[in-house]
Amino acid sequence: MSEILQELLRVSEKAANIARACRQQEALFQLLIEEKKEGEKNKKFTVDFKTLADVLVQEVIKQNMENKFPGLEKNIFGEESNEFTNDLGEKIIIKLCSTEEETAQLLSKVLNGNKSASEALAKVVHQDVTFADAALDSIVINIPQDLMGIWVDPIDSTYQYIKGSADIQSNQGIFPSGLQCVTILIGVYDIHTGVPLMGVINQPFVSQDLNTLRWKGQCYWGLSYMGTNIHSLERAISKRNGSENRTENSNPESESSSAFSAVISTSEKETIKAALARVCGERIFPAAGAGYKSLCVVQGLVDIYIFSEDTTFKWDSCAAHAILRAMGGGIVDMKECLERHPDSGLDWPQLLYHLENEGATGVDRWANKGGLIAYRSRKRLETFLSLLVQNLAPLETRA
Repeated sequence: MSEILQELLRVSEKAANIARACRQQEALFQLLIEEKKEGEKNKKFTVDFKTLADVLVQEVIKQNMENKFPGLEKNIFGEESNEFTNDLGEKIIIKLCSTEEETAQLLSKVLNGNKSASEALAKVVHQDVTFADAALDSIVINIPQDLMGIWVDPIDSTYQYIKGSADIQSNQGIFPSGLQCVTILIGVYDIHTGVPLMGVINQPFVSQDLNTLRWKGQCYWGLSYMGTNIHSLERAISKRNGSENRTENSNPESESSSAFSAVISTSEKETIKAALARVCGERIFPAAGAGYKSLCVVQGLVDIYIFSEDTTFKWDSCAAHAILRAMGGGIVDMKECLERHPDSGLDWPQLLYHLENEGATGVDRWANKGGLIAYRSRKRLETFLSLLVQNLAPLETRA
């Protein structure tokens, strides 16, 4: 069913265009910010924002998929509600209308009658976008449509999106903050088993033209189903491994013994940071955005993304998880991994995407309660966990 993946890539690019358009004028962008209501807030932040861009992106993805694949819309779930309140206190349900003019009229209500801004946004929303990848043309896979659920995070790292920093320098290719940390995440999973099947990560702000100040983005995808595993980084990896300058991970003997690198949240617990310092030395990189940190693992910039808290959600991890599965990796429940005896012979506890957390309310129903570890190599994960457990033990004894 590469047709669905191709459509997801296309709508992710349309979503990226909307995200970029909403950032073009700072004065306009200030109109688009609305504080989230109590039940929708991520408890990690004291103030959490929902933007019109978030809602627009989510609705465009949902309605485009519904138009192309009728019936699929009932299984598309996202972070945002499509209700927006303007400065006059009017509640408006955001939707993609059948014509550009009707969408502009609806957006005008949200933007307090700002006609030019509404028309500009409506134009981007209705603009046709093409997105082709030759690697997908050769795949013929039949994934039954009624098997699929979809998690959408329309704009991950909303704070960085609102802040809009364009001049942050990377550390060994990893951005600690800034627009580069913003991602659009679309993950497809099996509604019966919760296993991730397909993932798309669109990074709308990768490089900026210093003359026009316009941004270009990049898109990553992966598919893992019934023994078929394919992803967008395959050709880059083949090319790199075929050259004389082989990467350390291309040597099986060095794969489990070489130094580890990890990307972490700035809010990670001190005990975890201390243990990681023993395992990774100075190769620990703080960065914003759960989607972006997972992408750093997908890109091979780090071995591991680790987060011990329960403030990431199914929509944050599903897309990257599908891509990592296609690469031979995955995303596991950190708490369960640390509690599990390494000689138990059990498979590592992968995150699943179809069940709510029992007894939880609001967004916590879909939280990754045990934290997470994202990885590309199972062998590396096993060695990393063994070292982490060894280094956590003396710290916990001391505490």
